[in-house]
Amino acid sequence: MTVHKVSTAHIKSLAPREDFPILAQSVRGVPLVFLDSAASSQKPRQVIDSMSQYYETCHANVHRGAYYLSEQASARYENARITIAKFIHARSAKEIIYTRNTTEGLNVIAQTWGLQNIHSGDVILLTEMEHHSNIVPWQMLAQRSGAKLVYTPVTDDGRLDTDTYYRLLREQTPKLVSFSLMSNVLGVIPPAKEMIAAAHSAGAVVICDGAQYTAHYPTDVRDLDCDFLAFSGHKMLGPTGIGILYGKRALLEAMPPFLGGGDMIREVHLQSFSAAELPWKFEAGTPAIAEVIGLEAAIMYLQNLQMTRVAEHDRAITEYALGRLSELPWAHVIGPVSAENRGATISFTIDGLHPHDAATLLDRDGIAVRAGHHCAQPLMERFNIPATARASGYVYTTSDEIDALIASLRKAHAAF
Repeated sequence: MTVHKVSTAHIKSLAPREDFPILAQSVRGVPLVFLDSAASSQKPRQVIDSMSQYYETCHANVHRGAYYLSEQASARYENARITIAKFIHARSAKEIIYTRNTTEGLNVIAQTWGLQNIHSGDVILLTEMEHHSNIVPWQMLAQRSGAKLVYTPVTDDGRLDTDTYYRLLREQTPKLVSFSLMSNVLGVIPPAKEMIAAAHSAGAVVICDGAQYTAHYPTDVRDLDCDFLAFSGHKMLGPTGIGILYGKRALLEAMPPFLGGGDMIREVHLQSFSAAELPWKFEAGTPAIAEVIGLEAAIMYLQNLQMTRVAEHDRAITEYALGRLSELPWAHVIGPVSAENRGATISFTIDGLHPHDAATLLDRDGIAVRAGHHCAQPLMERFNIPATARASGYVYTTSDEIDALIASLRKAHAAF
């Protein structure tokens, strides 16, 4: 591993730690060190309170009642859509579709746009670094349509092989390109804007998985010019059960509904129905109202912190953590060992110690990390490893917590 000079500067939490009640607790008699934000972030009091306040003051079903509570709930539900649209710089709130999570958003595209437009012999271009959520829906679509899946490889140092990507665009002329804006294993951030422009020049529609990226970096869908973007609320300080699918309006309008039922219709007869206009034609049934309100509170919290400062804090924590890990000759980072163009998600292995054992031993010291294949088994196969341990930080992570991780790793390695 490359040895890095470690900054002596103390990195504080960007967000006030007292805003996160869960972080004040002790685990097994020691302070909690939460380093699994890539899986799901912790929630500030402002998000928790916004959801409680909704249930206490204006809970009712949306779009269905001509009475005060329903009007208030509907207004908050739709105002949140405007906040989210502005957060990612969408042209219109009508381009914002509420889903359960990133996975559902990607499946919506596969089962609507995909079934309409992908046919036998068409090429779908993905990458080896994708989460299963950005692989399996396209495998299912390929099985049904007869399309062909092609993958852009990852280099030995854990970066996307963009030279091969551009070559595949020329040689394969894919109809659909889908890739993550930030790997949930490698932390790598590919040159998305350039990749999207090249894919469009090749005639492809481009989907971006923003599950990891949108929580940490300023996201402008108009500047990126992606056709679709999917991301989840729970990775960006919001609640579980709510995600966002952004799509360019012309594409969304041409797509059929994903689910049928209440609230997604204009009118229904015994033998026919007509779908509602955007965005409601994709939102069948009673939605996750409190979760939408919680997500809006999370976005407002992040906006108050400023996304440029969130990204700067990420880089500082990443640089510090990579430097500290480089002190351990028996620890091996899977992915770039530079903080450049990568996020605060660091996967690693330890000589002689299985990742699950490492995570168990770290837990004894109150340190929460993820161990496993991280829903990226093809990437594990690429590096010929069964699993990794993964430490991931966010706006509440400090350098003291990274120091605690390193101390606990030393103790775990010594035990074996």
